[in-house]
Amino acid sequence: MSMTAKPRLMSIRMVWVRVPMLVRISVLFVLLMMLTAIFATVFAPYDYAKQNLFLRLEPPFFLGGSMAHPFGTDGLGRDILSRLMMAIRVSIAVALVGTLIGAVLGTIIGFVAAHFRGLVEEVIMALVDAQAALPFLIIVLAVLAFFGNNLWLFIGLMGIYGWETYARLIRGMVLSANTQGYAIAARSLGFSPLRIYRRHVLPNIFNILIVQFSLNFPQTILLEASLSFLGLGIQAPLTSLGEMLGSGRDHLVLAWWVAVIPGIVIFLTTMSISLIGDWLRDILDPTLTNTAN
Repeated sequence: MSMTAKPRLMSIRMVWVRVPMLVRISVLFVLLMMLTAIFATVFAPYDYAKQNLFLRLEPPFFLGGSMAHPFGTDGLGRDILSRLMMAIRVSIAVALVGTLIGAVLGTIIGFVAAHFRGLVEEVIMALVDAQAALPFLIIVLAVLAFFGNNLWLFIGLMGIYGWETYARLIRGMVLSANTQGYAIAARSLGFSPLRIYRRHVLPNIFNILIVQFSLNFPQTILLEASLSFLGLGIQAPLTSLGEMLGSGRDHLVLAWWVAVIPGIVIFLTTMSISLIGDWLRDILDPTLTNTAN
């Protein structure tokens, strides 16, 4: 190992030690979920959709079941561990892409509102207020009733969720940034507004975007789980954490593990990401830093 690599490892180790224990555990758990999502088809012991009615509702190993199916089987004899791995992949992918769409859309709209002001700003803020006031479930029901349900449409709906938060946040941050010295200096040098926003304003508010993304991400996971639980989201034979939770509710009395195991994964995943988001907000949000000082 080179001499320059050793100080880097030492600095990373020192930073890691300073991170609160709960946040460290949360980071490790989120990394586990990400690795599971990426390598779901590699690690899964069985095909997640393979049915065997002779093995239906087998208990998990900690309730006396076989290690051949460590988390047991569901009502159709499908291996819960294999389905759980695929469900983690689908839920995280849908929530991640949906959150990214909402973040990009809201950021662009926020920049447009802050730049043009006047009537454009008023119209955009009226749309933001309308989106915030209208229950999102009603929007989902209306869209799915009119267009039918498919995966890409559902991901698009996840992208619509939360964009107004980014738009309102970015508009305020850009209006504030435009009064700062670096933005005024860039305008005096004749730089175009696009260059000022892209090269100067956006890097200075990027920390706030990261914090907001980390706070919206678990909300989108919960939204996907809720809609899939109600039968409005991911549809069989594809599975997700919410779909597993919904299909397991019919067996809560005799085979509670079918619904409880994915429910625990939903809880731990969203709680871990929320803890990381709160920690990032504490260290990256300049308003909180200034208040603390």
